[in-house]
Amino acid sequence: MANKIIPESELIINPDGSIFHLHLLPEQLTDRIILVGDPARVDMVASYFDTKTFEVSSREFHTIGGTYGGKPIMCLSHGIGPDNIDIVITELDALANVDFATREVRPQLRSLTMVRIGTSGALQPELSLGTPVIAEKSIGFDGVLNYYAGRDSVADLDFEHALCEHTGWNPLWAKPYVVDADAELVARIGGSDMVRGNTISAVGFYGPQGREVRLPLSNPDLNRRIEEFEYRGRRITNYEMESAPLAGLGRLMGHRCMTVCSIIANRFKTEANPNYKQGIRDLIGVVLDRI
Repeated sequence: MANKIIPESELIINPDGSIFHLHLLPEQLTDRIILVGDPARVDMVASYFDTKTFEVSSREFHTIGGTYGGKPIMCLSHGIGPDNIDIVITELDALANVDFATREVRPQLRSLTMVRIGTSGALQPELSLGTPVIAEKSIGFDGVLNYYAGRDSVADLDFEHALCEHTGWNPLWAKPYVVDADAELVARIGGSDMVRGNTISAVGFYGPQGREVRLPLSNPDLNRRIEEFEYRGRRITNYEMESAPLAGLGRLMGHRCMTVCSIIANRFKTEANPNYKQGIRDLIGVVLDRI
């Protein structure tokens, strides 16, 4: 059976041989990748590296490659939102598993390890500011995974059904999907110093996360219902915007992915800490030691 060939219109390769959005070359890709939202945070992560071998910036996508503990590693910023994750994971997978000279999918697929380090808002009162929360289960309110075949094969369909029933899910919104992070990676990165959570990836920061600034919400009761929801003895812990498409697309493509976020706001207590950068620095050091 012939290998799949990707047309030029479906996978754009730049004239210098780099992938379209990320501007990375296949030979720059490392097996271990730290993902962050803020392009400036890439410099923070790379400050821990033993060596730096390359740096590439394109739009919100900033990448620094190097070594840590004698092993190749890279840090890449994905910007804000689940749509950006669709771009980043698809292009990283193409760098790993498509021959750019022939446009053929490689017969032997390469699996990448990706850990996203981010910030998040807590939905339960016991999650104090600065707590690291692993998205052991990610709940996608964004709909990205629903566009891909095999979506149900990686999703927790019972969880999805129970959540929709409990919240009275509005059919105008994208159907939620629920995906587990890579279990071995969660066990390796997580410890007694981290909470195992059920994390929502919202499609936006304000209305989609129940924040009312000037415009009224279509369902102002949604966050209360989410906070009360319980599945197999566990509640939903926090909101962010990227863990679900990362976990879902990673599973479909055969990569090992997870997200860990530092809590910088507690929605239940209506408190926030804008001076959170030291907590992020500490979390970066822990993840780099364990990845």
